[in-house]
Amino acid sequence: METARVLVAADKFKGSLTAVQVAERVTAGLRRVVPGLAVETLPVADGGDGTVAAAVAAGFERREARVTGPLGDPVTAAYALRGDTAVVEMAEASGLQHLPDGVFAPLTATTYGSGELLKAALEAGATTIVFGVGGSATTDGGAGMLAALGARFLDADGKPVGPGGGPLATLAEADLTGLDPRLEDVDLILASDVDNPLTGPKGAPEVYGRQKGASEEDIAVLDAALTHYASILGPDTAALPGAGAAGGIGYGALVALGARFRPGIEVMLDVLGFAPALARATLVITGEGSLDEQTLHGKAPAGVAAAARAAGIEVVAVCGRLALPPEALEKAGIRRAYALAELEPDPAVSMAQAGPLLERAAESIARDFLAG
Repeated sequence: METARVLVAADKFKGSLTAVQVAERVTAGLRRVVPGLAVETLPVADGGDGTVAAAVAAGFERREARVTGPLGDPVTAAYALRGDTAVVEMAEASGLQHLPDGVFAPLTATTYGSGELLKAALEAGATTIVFGVGGSATTDGGAGMLAALGARFLDADGKPVGPGGGPLATLAEADLTGLDPRLEDVDLILASDVDNPLTGPKGAPEVYGRQKGASEEDIAVLDAALTHYASILGPDTAALPGAGAAGGIGYGALVALGARFRPGIEVMLDVLGFAPALARATLVITGEGSLDEQTLHGKAPAGVAAAARAAGIEVVAVCGRLALPPEALEKAGIRRAYALAELEPDPAVSMAQAGPLLERAAESIARDFLAG
């Protein structure tokens, strides 16, 4: 009989456990039932927040840079480097986590710091940059990022337009000639789990603006401003898949920086070395905080399950809450899901006790799939 070897490739449980902690807790629970079990851990991310941490867990070096936060204040942001490959997470510089509780700036939050973070990766010698986008506090179409990299955005008086998406309504000229020349020699990969266009009913302001504090009036202002911005940067570019990612930073990367768009989880599985780890496994355990309809659209567990199924390896999942029926799980390639909510129905208690509960869920997986 083949010796069991488990690969734990799960994302974070947002608000309770990092992806690294998820892997540690699952491993502890499995080994309580099957002592000495061979377990390999590969924390994963889909390009959103937690992407740098996943890269560091896979052996990348963590680097830090002091950059401009979304409100204009300095923040410390991390990126990951291995050889000439960098993993840059825009949320580290321009994410919602940098906003004080209850404080939003939907019209003026800037991605300038994301451009500074990309520049730090260039200065570290990166020639391949995986640019993970998600969790942004911004809706500026990437204009701030481009400005940090040398672009100039001017109004009718020849003065720089203000930070954020709102002031782009006054844009008269976009001068990209000053962009950092090193960008021409870089393979910039836009890693995102959303393929929304920049504007319109499925665009960045309409779909994601409210979670960044935008009112209905703000959304209309931002949509019009970004439509105007796109008309100056290039006709018919606003509809590019991925342009609406992270408040439109995808648009700036695709149109002005020559980035190529790839689903975030696919890119990250490549970068993290998932294929060789999968080849060593007999069972894969994936998961994230909530397994729901969004999971099926490019989130980490769906990507892990699809790759494992293609290799003929069985997959089970762990999660905080489960909002998918068995047939949806099966279609995604997940044999069974173990939810912490089944062990502790109170969401607040479940989140507070996620670690011990996850170990108990892993014990159940070991009994159901590995014992004997």
